Amino acid sequence: MERSEPSRKRLFIGLLCGTGLAVCALLIFVWAVPSIGLANIHPLAPLVLGLVSAAAIVLVLWATLGLAASVALGRPFLGSDHLRGVMARVFLPLMTIFARLFHISKSRVRASFIKVNNEMVAARAGRYEAGQVLVLLPHCLQSSRCKHRLTYDINNCKRCGECPVDGLIALSQAYGVHIAIATGGTIARRIVVQKRPRLIVAVACERDLTSGIQDTYPIPVFGVLNDRPNGPCLDTQVALPHLEAALRFFLTGGEAREPVFGPFAGLARFTPAGGAR
Repeated sequence: MERSEPSRKRLFIGLLCGTGLAVCALLIFVWAVPSIGLANIHPLAPLVLGLVSAAAIVLVLWATLGLAASVALGRPFLGSDHLRGVMARVFLPLMTIFARLFHISKSRVRASFIKVNNEMVAARAGRYEAGQVLVLLPHCLQSSRCKHRLTYDINNCKRCGECPVDGLIALSQAYGVHIAIATGGTIARRIVVQKRPRLIVAVACERDLTSGIQDTYPIPVFGVLNDRPNGPCLDTQVALPHLEAALRFFLTGGEAREPVFGPFAGLARFTPAGGAR
């Protein structure tokens, strides 16, 4: 352990110096271009910069208008079905920064993003076999008073009915989907790599759902927000009929089965115009 300390320090110092020099080089460039002029650097420099800027503007406008029209119309527009990753990884961080100017909270931005993502996933996704669907859950759904560890094997649950896990296992058994509990993002990513699902139905708060959607792209993630009557990360709840409706919507033959938790409004409103799936 002691031998590794100098190497850690060298790595930190190297990264610190490299970052500092890169920032200085960028500042020098920002100062030099207006002072010297692009034409003095190279005769074609203004033309190249103009072409690059124009191409960037066209791409940004295409992505913005395509995503906005797709969300408004409920169907792919201008190739927006390929832009879900751009929305998650590029637009969402920028939207969060922009929202601060208008005093809009991160939670509202994230909730809006999750809603739009769900509609895009539901409108474009097909039907899946049970083995292709992973239901991913947060550990806070388990009762804080429970002594049984469920992180790696949800079947350790004694099904006392004190928390939603009993109902979740009932859904897993009824529909044949794999269900897993993760204590954090690292374990969640490990589960996804091991199971290799084609669709993830995830239960979590706005923050964790947002990061999960970003991390697992291009795998589609349908998010179900949990309820937090005791505050975040403590004895949370989930609307089991809502979760079951998602499974019935995405699973092959799911809507033909008898519901476990009774009727729910369902996700039919997410079906694109014309009823095509």
